[in-house]
Amino acid sequence: MKKLYIGAYFLCTVLSVSAQEVLWQKDIKSTTQDFLSQVTPTVDLQYLITGSSIQSKSLSQAASSQKQNNGYDFHLVKLNQQGEEVWEKYFAGKNHDYLSASLSTQDGGFLLAGTSYSGKGLDKKDDSKGGSDIWLIRINEFGDELWQKTIGSTSDEEARAVIQTTDLGFVVAGNIQNSANGYGSKDVLVIKLDKNGKEISQLILGGKGLDEVEKMIPTRDGGVLLGVYSRSSEFRGSGSGLQNSETNSGTGSTTTNPESRYPKSTNNQGEGDYWIIKLSKEGKVEWEKNYGGTGDDHLRTLAMTTSGFIIGGESRSERSGNKTVGIEEGTDLWLISLNERGEEIWQKSYNFKNRDVLMGMHVILGHNEREKNKDLTKGILLGGYTQAEGRIETDDETFWMLYVDENGNEQWRKHVKGESRKREERLSDIKLNRDGSIILAGTSAEELGKENWKIVKLGDQQVDQLIEKQDIRIYPNPVSDYTYVEIGFDFKEADITMYDMSGRQLQQIKTKNRVTKINTQPLIQGAYLITIKTDDNKTANAKLIKK
Repeated sequence: MKKLYIGAYFLCTVLSVSAQEVLWQKDIKSTTQDFLSQVTPTVDLQYLITGSSIQSKSLSQAASSQKQNNGYDFHLVKLNQQGEEVWEKYFAGKNHDYLSASLSTQDGGFLLAGTSYSGKGLDKKDDSKGGSDIWLIRINEFGDELWQKTIGSTSDEEARAVIQTTDLGFVVAGNIQNSANGYGSKDVLVIKLDKNGKEISQLILGGKGLDEVEKMIPTRDGGVLLGVYSRSSEFRGSGSGLQNSETNSGTGSTTTNPESRYPKSTNNQGEGDYWIIKLSKEGKVEWEKNYGGTGDDHLRTLAMTTSGFIIGGESRSERSGNKTVGIEEGTDLWLISLNERGEEIWQKSYNFKNRDVLMGMHVILGHNEREKNKDLTKGILLGGYTQAEGRIETDDETFWMLYVDENGNEQWRKHVKGESRKREERLSDIKLNRDGSIILAGTSAEELGKENWKIVKLGDQQVDQLIEKQDIRIYPNPVSDYTYVEIGFDFKEADITMYDMSGRQLQQIKTKNRVTKINTQPLIQGAYLITIKTDDNKTANAKLIKK
């Protein structure tokens, strides 16, 4: 099979056009149509690549071949900081199972959230609830299962996003279709669980039509912000006043499942709108906003700033409805800045010509000189691709990055244009690392149905200059069990040394990694000194507190 199309495309064009450097590239080959959903950076700058694959019959591992089902399975590949494979795992049911979202947990493991059409059997331990269900699997850093949970009803449920809460529990957001307790053809479903997977509450939100959750992020107060692509009007009628009730719709009887309902109370401006919902720590709706023009506007992603939130997506609407910016061509990028109460600060629109698709958004923080313990939003880095309308074979898709300041004013853009392109190539995810490097993940194939996963790590001097780095950073600190030492400057090899307060050396670790995990379990309570010395005599030190 030929080499990476995405990677070769970046390799031969990024250096000359965008002053970027390919740090490494990983090809995960396949003979089937594989779907890559997400790249999840870990606390120590490793990467979990997740998606859905049909396992190849040529797999030699006995364990893998025994649970092969010829349908789609959860597929996970963990890469280290150098892009080398650490492990590969499949989680299989007897039918199709699609992995759509993953989360790096605070203990170094992961929570996987997907949609399952399987009953009990193979790796799946629970019976089907009917139709499609939400399948959650929590694993440790080595890919070993800690627990799993199947959530569903006689309706069809699907998982779309997952976050970890301040109490170390989880919130899963997805969709439910044609539910008796819903409002339209497809509604938003929000499920809260504790750290062991015990279900605490469910909330159904929707209008009179179709609502699909696209993104969910945690908020500073322990709540969540939901971003929904809405094609529905406000719901009026019986049950429209129910919010966070403990009763079944229309019966008044108490239910054993703490399910709540919330009807959409804002109207769409056009064909499809941004619907933004803020939930409190307790899962109650605090506010909701609906933004759109008279055309189709598709919300893609959310990010938290120091003053509130940035909402991003694509727009086909002219200046109309409550959209105050116009459109140039095809679909344009449309950003909305809101404060923490949901009040609008600004709107901006950007265009790369043809169909612009927003894939990722990262808020760049800076040091606040006036208030030492607070950060400032320096700007917002956007990443995505432009696709030719109608998918013509030449110049079908080009990747771009766009940087704007805290007020949405464009600072610079990079537009990489390939000279020769393969037809079946798609960018699936983009992530900005803490060290200023960029991870691109996508699929590539000579022909449809034989997609490889392609992961590329790029260094970019212009992006690197945006990131404020510390020479040494230790987290968590204070620590109970494990801490991470992050080195902020460039080096080839370094010594990390730990001393107690009397100057006695306790540990020394040689590393080539920017982030290194250290076991602090043997330490007694107190203060310790961590020092770094690199092969070119750069040094840094910081205090570590053991709880």
